Amino acid sequence: MSDIRLAHTADLDRFTLDAARVLLDTVFEGEFTDDDWDHSLCGMHALAYEDGALVGQAAGVQRRLIHGGRSLRTGYLEGMAVRADRQRRGIGGALMAEMVRIVRGGYELGALSATEAGVPLYRATGWHRWSGPTSALTPRGVERTPDDDGGVWVLPVAVRLHPGNELTCDWRGGDVW
Repeated sequence: MSDIRLAHTADLDRFTLDAARVLLDTVFEGEFTDDDWDHSLCGMHALAYEDGALVGQAAGVQRRLIHGGRSLRTGYLEGMAVRADRQRRGIGGALMAEMVRIVRGGYELGALSATEAGVPLYRATGWHRWSGPTSALTPRGVERTPDDDGGVWVLPVAVRLHPGNELTCDWRGGDVW
């Protein structure tokens, strides 16, 4: 059984942050960039431990998404990973339960960009694939992000979304979604 710890980035020591980064680099096989790591900071972390070792992590950060002319306070999930030898044992579900609780308690909307490997977990915890168009509010204005269409998942809390309208994310370095 895993022990789940919740903490804000500001309350995590360097050892814990380094262990989380190594976990993410390992699980994502070197595809987890410095920008991806930066996106995972300055929010809440759910950390899963077994016998004192970090075996899973998920982060929730605040972002603004625009939909139907409204700027929505969004709990955006980042850096969700479970060590390969501990996957399919309920750890991901326990991490997601904490993230869903945080999103439902403090945001109008939850959102995330999913890998196909994560889809069964997101679907099982109440998330829905966004079927409408995606875009980003860039320094040049709103620009479509067609490569992200179908890869964004949402958890509406206090808002009704209409798939015919764009879902637009705020600007950031690296992958905008």
